[in-house]
Amino acid sequence: MTFVYILLGALAIVAVFLIGIYNSLVAKKQKCNQAFADIDVQLKQRQNLIPNLVETVKGYASHERETLDEVIQARNSAVSAENPGEMAQAEGALTGALGRLFALAESYPDLKANENFKELQDELSVIEDKLAAARRFYNAAIQDYNTSREQFPNSIVAGMFTFPEREFFDLGGERTELSTVPEVKF
Repeated sequence: MTFVYILLGALAIVAVFLIGIYNSLVAKKQKCNQAFADIDVQLKQRQNLIPNLVETVKGYASHERETLDEVIQARNSAVSAENPGEMAQAEGALTGALGRLFALAESYPDLKANENFKELQDELSVIEDKLAAARRFYNAAIQDYNTSREQFPNSIVAGMFTFPEREFFDLGGERTELSTVPEVKF
C-alpha cells in the first residue's frame, strides 16, 4: 500500500511540474501576442498617416507621380500583410518608399516649409520611435518564449501541446542600413 501512495505522490509531483511548465509557456506566448499587438497598433497609426502625407506632397509635387504611387503601393502591401515575416518585409519596403518621398521633398523648399508637412513628418518620427521600441519589446518576448520552449524539459511539454516556434520581427536588409553609421564629409 505504501508503494501505491509513493507512486501517486510521484505522479502528483510530475503533474504539478508539467502544469507549471505549461502555464509558463502559455504566459510567454500571451506576452508575445501582446507585444505583437503593440507593433500592430503603431503600424496602423503609421499607415493611416501616409495618405495625408502623400496628399500634402501631391499639392507641391504632383508631377512626381511615380514616387507617390510607390509610397501608396508600399502602404497597401503593408496593410495587407498577415504575419510578422510579411509585415516586416512590407514595412521595410514602406520605409524605403517614405525615405524616397522625404528625399523628394528636399527638392521643394515650399513643401519643406509647409506647416502641415512638418507636423506630419514630426508625427511620423514619433511613431517610428514608438515602433522601434515596440519591435524591441516584441523580439525580446519572442526570444524569451523560443528559448523557454526549446529548453529541457519544457521542450517535451511544448511538443505535446504544440507550442510552435515564433518569428522575430526582422527588418532584414533594412537592419544593415539602419545600423550603418552615416558618413560625414566637410
